[in-house]
Amino acid sequence: MTIELLIFDCDGVLIDSEPVASGTLAQALQRAGVPLSQSEVHRRFTGLSGQEARGLCRAELGLADPEPVFAEAKGALFAEFSRSLRPMAGMEELVRNVRQRKCVASNSDMDRLRRSLGLLDLWADFAPHIYSAEMVERPKPAPDLFLLCAGRLGVAPHRCLVIDDSALGIAGAVAAGMAAIGFVDPADPRSGRHEALMAAGALRTVTGAGELAIALEALPGLPPPASRPAVAAG
Repeated sequence: MTIELLIFDCDGVLIDSEPVASGTLAQALQRAGVPLSQSEVHRRFTGLSGQEARGLCRAELGLADPEPVFAEAKGALFAEFSRSLRPMAGMEELVRNVRQRKCVASNSDMDRLRRSLGLLDLWADFAPHIYSAEMVERPKPAPDLFLLCAGRLGVAPHRCLVIDDSALGIAGAVAAGMAAIGFVDPADPRSGRHEALMAAGALRTVTGAGELAIALEALPGLPPPASRPAVAAG
């Protein structure tokens, strides 16, 4: 079976944004009287859609109106993105060398995508095929966003491969009838990431762009990238 379309998650796969996002949200929550550390925010909020994150604040953190918190975090986040956002190590080279068609499927809204991925040359590597959960009725882990990608590019779901760093994304890919590779940031402080991604249905898991390139080469019927990006030191 030949893979014709690679579907990349954005945050934590293409761009190294999640530590920045966790830090700004933690600061906003702390100012609202919720004493969560950056690491706890990272563990509990990473991979959630905006709607799900707000629901968590209401149901578990006791914030009747989380909108001011998210507005504050969003303003600080975009300012920090403009100063320090970087692609994930090795990902630019990998993306530019893959032979398959490719797109982005993110639970972030398009405003955030433009103000994060849009700051980097990677935006041009994918545009116009950059898709947000706000384009569908249900975000990941529902299959809607992945099926939108397949439909827009005219590729059957079973010929798509999803690369995602969250269990929600992997579960959504499986629900859409697609294969999935679980991606783990080498600097991710959370434990059990590989196990969580495999439990969600990942075909396999990788750490960093170097291992992802090797995994793509090893898949039956999948033409390899033209060259393999080096694994970042450390």
